[in-house]
Amino acid sequence: MDWTALSVSLWLGAGTIAILLPFGIWLGRLLAVRQFRGKLVVEALVTVPLVLPPTVLGFYLLVTFGARSPLGQAFHAIVGQSLPFSFTGLLVASAIANLPFVVQPIQRGFEAIPSDIRDAAACCGLSPWQRFARIELPLAWPGVLTAAILAFAHTLGEFGVVLMVGGNLPGETRTLSIAIYDRMQAFDDRSAGVMAATLLVIAVVTLMLTTTLSRRAGFARG
Repeated sequence: MDWTALSVSLWLGAGTIAILLPFGIWLGRLLAVRQFRGKLVVEALVTVPLVLPPTVLGFYLLVTFGARSPLGQAFHAIVGQSLPFSFTGLLVASAIANLPFVVQPIQRGFEAIPSDIRDAAACCGLSPWQRFARIELPLAWPGVLTAAILAFAHTLGEFGVVLMVGGNLPGETRTLSIAIYDRMQAFDDRSAGVMAATLLVIAVVTLMLTTTLSRRAGFARG
C-alpha cells in the first residue's frame, strides 16, 4: 500500500468537498426553486464533466490553467507557482470534475421539498435566510450528504483528470489511482491489487450509504 498516495487522495477528497459543498448548496437550491433565462444552459454545463471523457476534460483544464492562459498567468503572478502539476491546480480541477456529483443530488434534495412548506414558513414571518437555515436545509440534508459522499468517493477514484492536470509527483499529486497504474506498469500485481481493493471497498460503502440515504429521504417524503 502506498500510504503517501492514499494521504494525497484523502486530502484531495476532503478539499474538494470543502470547496464544492457551499457552492453546490447555493447553485443546487437556485436550480431547484428558481426559473430563469438560461437555466437549461446552466444545468447542461453542470452535467458536462459527467459525460465528457476525463482525459478530454483534463486537456481543457490543462490549457485553461497553463502558463499562457490569463488564469495561469494571474495565479503565477500572485502565488509564484504554476497551477498545472501542483496540488492546488489538482484541487481546482477536482472541484470542476466533481461538480455534477455535488450539484445534482443537492438540487434533487431541494426539489423534493413541497412548495407549500416554503409558503407556510413565509406566512409565519420567517425571513428567506431563516426559511433556508431552519426548514429547507434540514429537509434537503440527505441530498447534501449524498453529494459529499459521492464527490469524495469519485475523487479518490479519478484518474484521467488527475493524470492530465496533476501529473505524477510523489507526495503532491500522485493519488491512489495513479499509484495503481504505476504498480501495474512495474508488474507489481500484489501492491496494485491491495490498492485496487481499497478503492473497491470505498466504492461499495459509498453505494450502500447513498442508497440508504435515498430510501430514508423517500420515507420522509412519504
